[in-house]
Amino acid sequence: MKQLLLFISLTISVAANSAENGNDILNAQCADCHELKGPAAQTVQELWQRKGPDLFYAGSKYNAQWLENWLVKPKRIRPAGYNYALHIIAGKKRDMVNKKSLSPHPSLTPEKAKAVTTSLMLRKAPSSLVAKGEFKGGSISLSFGEMVFDKFNGCMACHQIEPNYGGLSGPEMYTAAKRLQADYMVSFIRSPQAWNPKTAMPNKHTKPRNIQKMVQYLQALSKENWDEK
Repeated sequence: MKQLLLFISLTISVAANSAENGNDILNAQCADCHELKGPAAQTVQELWQRKGPDLFYAGSKYNAQWLENWLVKPKRIRPAGYNYALHIIAGKKRDMVNKKSLSPHPSLTPEKAKAVTTSLMLRKAPSSLVAKGEFKGGSISLSFGEMVFDKFNGCMACHQIEPNYGGLSGPEMYTAAKRLQADYMVSFIRSPQAWNPKTAMPNKHTKPRNIQKMVQYLQALSKENWDEK
């Protein structure tokens, strides 16, 4: 029993030290682009001044292992960057991404990525916003899921469901279930403005059963591993 208690104590101590180191890295390297303490932007002007997503509720949003891996080897998730209007140019048929205006996300060493992830996972949204068990599980076929996602809700106007297939203004969806916790996805689809009052993501007032189907679809979509092809 004493050995078990000692192991638990050491584990907690290591996690606490890692989180503290992660906080130092976040404040030194990430605070210029990400909001670490909140609140979300309250005006459009404030929103456009932000260069990356808010991280003060990262522990309720991201899957930890994905986040740790991504920080070591970052890959663009939004084709046109965080603020779409700043990185597009007119094309003959549609808007085009001005890739020259986009800057790569800095990478971290595996040790720093682990420390930052430990710190971010401690930053939680209130349970009134997202509760454990929001996603009820289940599965859906890709064909029917795409109908719910695109035909019924028009999400492909802003999001890609595979590389170069879909809109440019929002984040790619073929990696969403790898990146994001299922409970968060349910809550965000239900009320995007509850998370970010000035987000460009519209509230479609989607019925609860269809929200579940959309998350089921995103989970099925992620198994296609488009990001690894």
